[in-house]
Amino acid sequence: MSRARGEPWMLVGAVVLGLLAGMVPLPASIEAVRPYWIALVVIYWALESPEQLGLGLAFLIGLWADVLFGSLLAEQSMRLCILVFLVQRFRARLRFFPVTQQTLAVLALLLNDRVVALALRVAAGEGTPPWLFWLAPFVGAAVWPLLYLLLDRWRMRSRFRHG
Repeated sequence: MSRARGEPWMLVGAVVLGLLAGMVPLPASIEAVRPYWIALVVIYWALESPEQLGLGLAFLIGLWADVLFGSLLAEQSMRLCILVFLVQRFRARLRFFPVTQQTLAVLALLLNDRVVALALRVAAGEGTPPWLFWLAPFVGAAVWPLLYLLLDRWRMRSRFRHG
């Protein structure tokens, strides 16, 4: 089995796990600081395997997330497409950053995502969210190094096993 045929299943598995992590019920007091798991997974795959995850797939993943999470239709699609576009634009630099610098870049991407989410929510008439809304990108950035290492190890093990 070649690497190209093996990676799509890994991508699908990672996306499903990211969506499931986003659906795990949390107490209301910490729900607002939940990392945007699917965005972290999408950022990883856009960085490491851009031929597998482009804007079209990001849009479809976002639609799937919109349906699962009950959010405004195409809200997450738009947010994920913006994330993937930015990752693709700066991929050559981001890939070669050490994990600490990459974490800061992921924080910037997640903060940008929050600005987009806020604009969409205000435009939809939902009003402004509580201040905890701004903590989730920091939690996501804190989780990034571990998630990056886990996904990278999983992808590399599969590559060597099947390639």
